[in-house]
Amino acid sequence: MDKYLKRQSIRDNVRMQRRMLTKKQQYQYAKMLALRALKDKRIQRANKLAIFLSFDNEINTNLLINMLWKETKIVYLPVLHPFAPGHLLFMQYNPNTPLVINRLNIYEPQLDVTTLLLLNQLDICFIPLVAFDNYGNRLGMGGGFYDRMLYSWYTGEFTFCPIGLAYDCQYQTEAIPTEKWDIPLPEVITPSCHWHWNIALK
Repeated sequence: MDKYLKRQSIRDNVRMQRRMLTKKQQYQYAKMLALRALKDKRIQRANKLAIFLSFDNEINTNLLINMLWKETKIVYLPVLHPFAPGHLLFMQYNPNTPLVINRLNIYEPQLDVTTLLLLNQLDICFIPLVAFDNYGNRLGMGGGFYDRMLYSWYTGEFTFCPIGLAYDCQYQTEAIPTEKWDIPLPEVITPSCHWHWNIALK
């Protein structure tokens, strides 16, 4: 099987496993992940954190978002860049933030430049993923949005800490076939584990 087909097969298999989780399991795992995340010292110290609203049966981030608000953290959500295709902006998100559905059918804050976050001000970026392996390799949906952002971290342009969020079933025991643009994650949090890898930055 060639690399493209292997990557797509992993995506299909993991997405199927996520769909098979019951509502009760989804809630239990989301709560376990949120509690695990808030035990982390770096996350406790952080002030400005970017996160995502769950899509396509990703682990539910609403519990974690609400816990971050209770800890008086400033939370941001990704917005598709209106002028730079393939890039993201981050807007502040609170319980009163109006949301719209973007062209990918994902909820995002209504564009408002007054709440725009500059990436050099970001402390933590929680990153969605389809699958990850024992080396920190991340397989996304294929759009490249977070690959571009991770590259800016990898090259030292920005100093935020990227942390993947996933179910345990998204872990792959075999190495994920990678492309030249793929950047491994330094951390992934699942309901049962907080994974760390030493990623050598450029």
